[in-house]
Amino acid sequence: MIAIVIAAAMAAGAAAAAAALHHRRRTAVVGGPTGTGWPGRRAAAAPAPRPGAHRILFPFVAQALSTRALDVALRLARALDATLVPVFLARVSLDLPLDASIPRQSAIALPLQEAIEQRAAHFGVPVDCRIERGRTHRHALREAITTERYDRLVIAAANRSHPGFSADDVAWLLDHAAGEIVILRPADVEPAEPRPNGVAASLTPTAA
Repeated sequence: MIAIVIAAAMAAGAAAAAAALHHRRRTAVVGGPTGTGWPGRRAAAAPAPRPGAHRILFPFVAQALSTRALDVALRLARALDATLVPVFLARVSLDLPLDASIPRQSAIALPLQEAIEQRAAHFGVPVDCRIERGRTHRHALREAITTERYDRLVIAAANRSHPGFSADDVAWLLDHAAGEIVILRPADVEPAEPRPNGVAASLTPTAA
């Protein structure tokens, strides 16, 4: 079972919108800035995002990409005819510039985002994958909710078996993020699910 908590933030209006930074954009062609370790590669055949469509933000970290939470986000996006915006939160250590090359994390993020795109194609949902940097995951999450345009946000909470976002991070998000927030807590042990045809990439991340 998945426990779902839906909370509407008190602040009215849509989330703050800003132009996406070049180093975070990954749409029709998977790629990244020079020196980041993102090889150019053709994205999965998911529908193209439609201008003006509703957007559902789906932040995740390398050790906490739940297929159950992702599928709920995709079903919600399909029901609302919305674009899913998966955001990989990358931590950059204090001894490096925030825009430094992060090949190790890029090597983790790229196959995960490709697998998300392939799963979204199975659901017929457009995706607009991003990567957000920060000194901590919460810092990267703050940057994501500040710069991205979104109407709803879906996030996976941690439990004993899944290291998702902590209770403190969830409480912080409820206080700071605008719009509707959907919090999903996967069961301690997620049941095995048949993988849709054509989804070859694994959604199970390797250790960072």
